[in-house]
Amino acid sequence: MAALLRSARLLKFSPSALLQIPGSRRSGAPLGRLYSGAVGGRRTGVCCRQVGPVCDSVSRCVWPYAAGCVRNYAVATERRDETSVAVRSKQAQQFDWALTKLDSSVRRTGRITKTLFLRIFHDICRAGYPSGNQALLLLRSCGSLLPEVPVEERNELAHRVWDKLQELGAQYDVSHYNAMLKVYLQNEYKFSPTDFLAKMEAANVQPNRVTYQRLIAAYCQNGDIEGASTILGFMKSKDLPITEAVFSSLVTGHARSGDIESAVNILSVMRGAGVEPSPDTYVTLLNAYAEKGDLESMKKTLEEAESADCSLMDRDIMQVIFTLAKAGQQQHIPEMFERLRLERGYIPDAMNLCLSLVTHGQEDVAFNLLKTFPTSQSDNGDLSNLGNFFLRHCVNIGTSLEKILRYCKELQEMNLHTAPLTFTLSCALEAKKLETSLELMKLLKEQNLPVRPHYFWPLLTQPVKENNVAGVVEVMRGMEQLGVSPDLETLSTYILPVFPSVEAARQALQDSGLSVDSEAFMCTEVRLLAATDLSKVYALLSDPSFPPLDLSFFRSSLIQGFKTSSEVELMGKITELLYKDERFSTGNSNPTEATAYFLYNLFDSMSAAQVQAQEGKLRSFINQLQTRNITVSVNIYRGIKNLLESYHCPDLTTDVITLVDPKDRDLVGAALRASGGENRVLALENKLAELKAENKPLGSILKQAIQALSAEENLQRALELKQQHERDMTAGAYATLIHLCCRHNNVEEALNLKREMSRKDSSVALDANKYIVLIKALSVNDKVEEAVDILKEMKEKNVVLNDNHLTSLFHMLSAVVATGGVATVRRLQDTIFTLGLAKPTANLCSPVVSAYLDSKDVSGALDAALEFQKLYNHLPRIHDIIVALVEKGDAELLQKAMDFFSQGRGEMMMLYDLFFAFLQTGRYREARKIIETPGLRAKPGRLQWFGEKCILSNQMEALEQMVEITAKLFECDRDEMYSYLLRLCKESNDWKKAEAVWTKMQEENVIPRERTLRLLADILKSNGQKVPFEVPQTWYEQPSRPTQQVKSPPVPPSAESGADYQGRLLALCKKAKAKEALEMLKYLDKKGVAIGPLPYDHVIRALLAQGLFEDAMGVKKMAESRLPSFKLSDIASSLLIITHSKRGQPKEALESLKAMLQLDHVPSTLAITKLVQAFGNHGDVAGIQEVESVVKSLGTNLNLSSMVFVNNTAIAHINNGDVESAVELYDEIYTGPNGSNLSMSFVFRKVLEAGNDKALDKLSAMAERVANHFACYRPALDLFLQLLDMDKVDDAKFMLARCNALAEQKEALLSFVSQKAQRPGQIGKINNLLSLVPDFTEKEFLYTYLMKCHVLDKDLPSAKALYEQMQKEGIVVDELSLKRLAGLYRSHGETAPFTEPPESFRFYAEKLKEKASKLQAPAEE
Repeated sequence: MAALLRSARLLKFSPSALLQIPGSRRSGAPLGRLYSGAVGGRRTGVCCRQVGPVCDSVSRCVWPYAAGCVRNYAVATERRDETSVAVRSKQAQQFDWALTKLDSSVRRTGRITKTLFLRIFHDICRAGYPSGNQALLLLRSCGSLLPEVPVEERNELAHRVWDKLQELGAQYDVSHYNAMLKVYLQNEYKFSPTDFLAKMEAANVQPNRVTYQRLIAAYCQNGDIEGASTILGFMKSKDLPITEAVFSSLVTGHARSGDIESAVNILSVMRGAGVEPSPDTYVTLLNAYAEKGDLESMKKTLEEAESADCSLMDRDIMQVIFTLAKAGQQQHIPEMFERLRLERGYIPDAMNLCLSLVTHGQEDVAFNLLKTFPTSQSDNGDLSNLGNFFLRHCVNIGTSLEKILRYCKELQEMNLHTAPLTFTLSCALEAKKLETSLELMKLLKEQNLPVRPHYFWPLLTQPVKENNVAGVVEVMRGMEQLGVSPDLETLSTYILPVFPSVEAARQALQDSGLSVDSEAFMCTEVRLLAATDLSKVYALLSDPSFPPLDLSFFRSSLIQGFKTSSEVELMGKITELLYKDERFSTGNSNPTEATAYFLYNLFDSMSAAQVQAQEGKLRSFINQLQTRNITVSVNIYRGIKNLLESYHCPDLTTDVITLVDPKDRDLVGAALRASGGENRVLALENKLAELKAENKPLGSILKQAIQALSAEENLQRALELKQQHERDMTAGAYATLIHLCCRHNNVEEALNLKREMSRKDSSVALDANKYIVLIKALSVNDKVEEAVDILKEMKEKNVVLNDNHLTSLFHMLSAVVATGGVATVRRLQDTIFTLGLAKPTANLCSPVVSAYLDSKDVSGALDAALEFQKLYNHLPRIHDIIVALVEKGDAELLQKAMDFFSQGRGEMMMLYDLFFAFLQTGRYREARKIIETPGLRAKPGRLQWFGEKCILSNQMEALEQMVEITAKLFECDRDEMYSYLLRLCKESNDWKKAEAVWTKMQEENVIPRERTLRLLADILKSNGQKVPFEVPQTWYEQPSRPTQQVKSPPVPPSAESGADYQGRLLALCKKAKAKEALEMLKYLDKKGVAIGPLPYDHVIRALLAQGLFEDAMGVKKMAESRLPSFKLSDIASSLLIITHSKRGQPKEALESLKAMLQLDHVPSTLAITKLVQAFGNHGDVAGIQEVESVVKSLGTNLNLSSMVFVNNTAIAHINNGDVESAVELYDEIYTGPNGSNLSMSFVFRKVLEAGNDKALDKLSAMAERVANHFACYRPALDLFLQLLDMDKVDDAKFMLARCNALAEQKEALLSFVSQKAQRPGQIGKINNLLSLVPDFTEKEFLYTYLMKCHVLDKDLPSAKALYEQMQKEGIVVDELSLKRLAGLYRSHGETAPFTEPPESFRFYAEKLKEKASKLQAPAEE
C-alpha cells in the first residue's frame, strides 16, 4: 500500500486530476463515495468481504485515498529535514506498518479502535522524527473512523496529534491542513475558516482547491451562505472547477440557513453546470429534510433519486437515520428502517452506526437498529452473542444502568441473546467499573443466578498489582454486601498478597469492619503458615471447629515446612492428624491414602543431598509415624523405597518398611520372592498353602496367583483355585478371572462370576476395560440384554471412560457388527449415548453405518449417517457411503447425499468427497471433471488422507490417477503427491514403477525435496540399481549402507610423524568420519605412536556426536592411559552430558557436570537444557532443582531460557501424575507481574506427543483462565500454535473459538510464520493458520514468507503464481524475495521476468529485518 502511495507521488496525482473526468456528466471520484459517506466510518468498498482478486484490488485502491495518500508533494519536498538516510528509511517502514495496520482494521470492521490509534501514535512518537506521511495518517484517523469515541475527545486527539508531531519536527504541508479540515467537518467542530486560512498563511502553506471546498463545507455546516459564497467566488476567479462536493455543501448551507427552497434548486443549478446529481447529493438533500423532520419531502426525494437511476445503498439510508436521530426526529426513523435492504456488508456498517448513535446518546435508536440485524448472519451463526458489541459500548460509554437492563431484558425475551445480563457484567468487570459491577451482581442474585467469587477477580487484579490495600478492601466490602465469601483461591491469590503478613491482613480487614472468621480465611492462613510455622498450623488443624480442607490445597507448603523444620514430634502429630481426620481428604481418596501419598511426595521433593543430610531426622520422623500406628500401602512403600535407593540411602528403606501394615509385610517379601523365582505360580500356590495352614488371610496372595495364571492363559487352573478358595476371593481376583473367561469366550462362566461377585458385594465395580470386554463377549454370543444390563450397571456405579476406553468401545461395537447385525449395534449404541457413558463421536457412530454397508443396505447407511449428522453433528464413514452409492449407480440417492453434505460441510469438501469416491471406484473421467471445477483449490489434508489410504491398502492405480489428475490443481504440492507414489513403490518394492515415477517428475518439471530423492535412492539401491542423481547427505548422518562401511586405514608410511597423524585425525573428525578416525587411533595406539591430547578429544567429540557412547568412553580410557593428565574439553564434556541425558541417565550426566565444574569448565547451554529435560522425563523434581542451583552458582550467563527449569519441573510433576502442582506452578508465574511473555510451548508439545489428555485438559483450562481473567494470552497462544504445528487444525479452531483474543496476538502469529518459513515443507501449516486467522498480518510481510517457503520447496509454479498475485494486488515485491525467486528461476533453467537485485542476500535480509522489527515495537510498550 505504501508503494502505491509513493507511485502516486511520482506520477504527481492530485485530487483535482481525479475529480475532473472528461466526457462525464458528473465530476467527483466514485471511490470517494465508498469511503466517506457512512456514519462512523465507511468500509473500504462495497465488496470487501467477497472472495476473489476483485476484493483485494478494490480495497487496495480505496484505502490509500481514504488514508490521505493522494496529496500534493511539491511543498513537502522543499522542507526536507536533515535526518540521515537511515532514519528516513525507518520512517518509510514505520509508515508502511502503521498504514497496513489501520487498513486491516478498516477493511475488517469499517472502524479503528482508540486503543489501536493510541498505540500507533505512541509508537511513532517514541521513535522520533515523525514523517509527513505518518502525521497525515494519524490526523485523518481522528474523525468518523473512531465511532466509539465522543466527538469532543476526537477533536482533542486531533489537536494533540497536531501539536505533538509538530513538536517532534514533522513538516506540515497543504494536505495536513486539508486533513484537519476534514476531521473538523466529520466531528462538526466549530472553528473560524478565516483564522484557519490565516494559520496556513503564517506557515507559508498555500491552500489548494480541496482546502477551498472544505472551507465552503465548513461555512455551509454553520449555515453561513455568505461566507461560502465569498470562497466560491474566489474559486471561480481562479478557474478552479466546481465539483459535486461543492454543490452538496451548498445544499446543506441553504438548508441550515433556513432556505430549503434554494437548497432544492441547487440540483437544477448542478444540471445546468453539466454535473449530474449523484446519490451523494440526494443523501445530502435527504439529510437537509431530515433535520427539519419533513418526511413527505424525504419520500419525494427518494422517489426522484430512484427515477434518476440513483440507487441508494443501505449505508446511504443509515446516514439519514443518523441525521434524524441527532435532530430529535426519532418518530420518522421507523420509515427509514423499512427502506433498509440488508445488503451484503450490512452488519458491519450497521454496527458502526449503532456505535455512533450510542456515542451521541441515542441508545434507543441504536437498539432498534440492532433488532433489524439478520440473525442468520450474526457472528459464527450463533444468536447467543448478537448485541455483544452494543452492550459493551453502552457500559464503556456510561449509559445508565436502567437503560442497559431494559435492553438486556428485551434481547433475552426476543431470543437474541442467551445471557445478556451476565455478558454485561463481564463488560463492566473488564472496564473495572466497580459500582456498575456490584449493581449488576445484585440483579443476578435477585434473579437467582449465581454470583461466584471469581467474578471479583478482574476488580481485584489492579489493586493487587498496585499493592493498593484500600482498593482490595473496597472490593471485599462489595463482596460482603452481596453475601459472597471469598474462596480459597480468591484469598490466596487476589487478597492476601497485598498484605505483608496474615496477621496484618487480619488486622486491616477487621479494622475495616470485614469478617475474617470465614472458613476460607482460616484455610488460606493454613496454606501460608504451613511453610513457616508448623506449631500454628497444628493448633489450627487440631481445632475441632476447623472446616474441612483437602490436603492437596496446602500439601506443597506443608512439605516445605517439614523439610525445613527440626521438630520431629510436631511433624508426627500433624501427620497423625491428617491420617485420622477425614476433614483433610475431601476428594475421592480417604485420609490414609492421602497421607501416604503426602509422605511419598515429601521424599520425592527432596534431593539426594537433602535426604543424606537429614537422614537422622527422617529416621526419627519414621519412628514417630510407627509409634502413632500410621501405615502406608505396599505401592507407596515401593515408591519411597525406589526413591531412597536412587538417593543412595538404602538404610532408610528398612525403617520405611516398618510403616507397611504388618499383614502386608509378608506379602511384600512373598511377592519379591515369587517374582524372582523360576516358577512364580508354584511359589504363590505354596504361599497360599502356608497361609491356609496358619489360618491367615489369603486374599492378596490368591489374587496374585490368579493374575499369574491369567498371564499364562491357564483358565482351567485359575477356576480350580477359585473353587478351592471361594471364601477368600476378592473383587480384584474376580475381575481378573472374568477377564480371562472373556478372552477364552467362556461367556457363561464370566456371567456367573460377575453375578457371584455382585452377590458378595453389590457396591464393587469392575474397571472400565474389563466391563467393555465383558460386554463384547456377551454381545457376540447373542446375550444383548445382559450386555445392556452391564452398561446400565456402569452408569449406576459411575464408571468413568477416558479416550482409551472410547477406542475400546469402538472396537467392541465393530466386533459386534460381524455377528449381531444392525439391530444389536443400534441397541448397544443407543444405550451408551442415552446413559451418557460416552459422548457421540464419528468413531462411535460408524459401527451402525458399517452394519448397513456390510448388509449391502446403502440407503440405510446413508439415512443413518444423515441421522447422526442431525443429532450429533457427525458424519461417519462418508467416503465409504459415497463409494457404495457410486458403485450402485443410484443417482437420486447420490444427489441427496451431496446436497446434504454440501450444506453441512461446504461445497469444496463435498467435491473432494465425490472426487475420492470416483477414484476409489475407477471412474477417473468423472474424477477429472471434479478437479476441473472452477475455483477449486488443493486441500493438502484431504489429499494426504487419500494418499495414505491408498498406501495402506496398496491401491497403486487409484493413487497414480490422483497424482496425474491433480497436476494442474491450484496450490497442489506436486513433490508431496509424487512422494506418496514413491512410498507405495517402497512398500511393494517396485523399483521399475519408482523409476517411471522419477521420469514423470522430470517431465512435469517437479523439483523434488531432499527427502523424496533419498526415498527414491533407497528404493533403487535396495534393488541393486544405479541411482541417476546425486543423493543428498547430511554431515551428521550415521553410515548405514554397505557402500559406506568403514575401511581400515592403509598402513601409513613410516616417515610420517605423530603431528602428521594428528592433522589427519582432526580432518576425519571435521568430516564426521568418526569410525575411520577411531580405527586410525587404534592403529596408532597399537604402533605406539605418540600424539597429543587434542586428537583424542576431537575423536571423542565426533563419536559422541554420532551417539557412539561406548566407543567414545573407550577412547577416553585410551587417552587417560597414554596421558595421565588428560581431561575432556568444554565441548567434549558438554557432549558427554548430552549423551548421558539422551540415554536416560540424568544422574550420570549430573556427575559429569559436577566433574566439569571442578575443572572450572563451563557447560554449553544445550548440555544444561538436555540434562534438565532428562530429569523432567524421569519425574525428578529434586534433580532439576539441583541443576538449577549448580547453574546459579556458576556466576556466568549461559543464555539459558528463563523457562527451562520451570517447564521441565512441570513435566516432572506431570510424569509423576501430579498435574495440579504443574498447574499451580504456571498459575503463580502467569498471574505475576513478569509472566506475560514466558512460553510454555515445550510442555504443551510434550503433553500432546504423550497423548496425556488429563494433563492437557488441566493445562488448557489454566491457559484459558489466565487469558480471560488476566489478559495473559501467552499460554493459550502456545497451545494454539502447538496444535497447528502438529496439524491438529480442528482442535486449534476450537481453541480459537474459546479464546478469540488469540487472533489479535499478531506479533506471535507472525513469529510462528517466520519460524515455519525456515524449513521446507511447512507451507501447509502456514496455510492452516491463514485459514483460521486470515488477516493476522500485513500481506506484504506474509507474502515474503510464503515466497521463501516456495523457494525452499523449490516450487517454481507456486512461486510464479504468488509473484503474479502480488503484482495484481499492487504489492511491491521486496528485494530479498526477488533475489530468491531469481535463483529459483535459474535452478530450473529459466530466465526471470525481472531484473535480479544486485546486492547480496545478507544485505536485503538485514533490510527486511529492520522493516519487520517495526511490527514488534508496539509489544515493547
